[in-house]
Amino acid sequence: MKRIVIASMERGAGKTSFIVGFGKGEKSRIGYMKPFGERILYRKKRLLDYDSVLISKLFELNESPEDLSLGFDHSKLKFMYDKESIAKKLNDMADRIEKDCDILFIEGGRDLTYGSSLHLDPISVARTLDAELIFILSGEQDKIVDEAHFITGHLKAEDVRFKGILINKVNDPEDFMMVNEEAIRELGVPILGIIPYRKSLTNFSMEHISNVLFAKIIAGNRGLSNYVNNIFVGAMTGSRAIESPLFKRDGKLIITSGDRSDIILGALESDTAGIVLTNNLLPPANIISRADERNIPLLLVQGDTYTTAKHVDDMESLLLNTEKDKIELIQKLVEENVTLDLQT
Repeated sequence: MKRIVIASMERGAGKTSFIVGFGKGEKSRIGYMKPFGERILYRKKRLLDYDSVLISKLFELNESPEDLSLGFDHSKLKFMYDKESIAKKLNDMADRIEKDCDILFIEGGRDLTYGSSLHLDPISVARTLDAELIFILSGEQDKIVDEAHFITGHLKAEDVRFKGILINKVNDPEDFMMVNEEAIRELGVPILGIIPYRKSLTNFSMEHISNVLFAKIIAGNRGLSNYVNNIFVGAMTGSRAIESPLFKRDGKLIITSGDRSDIILGALESDTAGIVLTNNLLPPANIISRADERNIPLLLVQGDTYTTAKHVDDMESLLLNTEKDKIELIQKLVEENVTLDLQT
């Protein structure tokens, strides 16, 4: 049995996506746990971790998603466990989950320090479970090199099995290697792969936007798989909005008040991924019917246009188990760009 902790220096580096991509291409059966849940979902009076739910569905795991995490709250976990009991709980979880698996992936929290006070940071977890540790780094080139230096210096003082780094979301992998490979390898850090950036993996689907905004879908259910390429906030007159170059872009999301029929009609007659109707205002029935005909989702929310637009702007791009095209692309990118020898 191989145990691997997947860690990152910051949120959004691509830990879950790597596990999905590698697991989909791996013939061996994988197991998964995320000791300290953070992306909280509330489903049927249960607290769940979003990533645990996703992995559980994609790989048809035997365990319930709620059994893949110890908990979500610092204070509650501090009350329940001390260092020794949390180590025992972690090992019991790992022993149970890995029974039917060949590889057990343990996903770290949002960053390197998250859970440190509970001994649930990725380094502590790797040490407790005698697991190999892989860091996924992403961002600007200089930042990645800085992080590689930091990790190397930090782990020298730790009793942990450091396997190497994966570099993710790189615009030009060939240029990155030419400029930085020697400097990183001089640190003694194995580079397990460099995964190129793909804009399509960062696009939101209308289904995801609906879920995040807790929106009511009033039309266009068949278009929930539409991807958003651009965002347009309709806070001006209809004529000015329609004449705007931003309004003419393909795959746009329109955010506007539900009583702005001029903007909504213009959006329905152009290449629009979906429309978020704010202020809890419904448009006329003919507009709702037209949206259904065009398979353009109309999402109704209570918030005002500015607040809703800010919420959308702050949204994190999360993978959905229904996004087969994204999952296939992630698998392809991992298979083509990552070398992970599980025999050593």
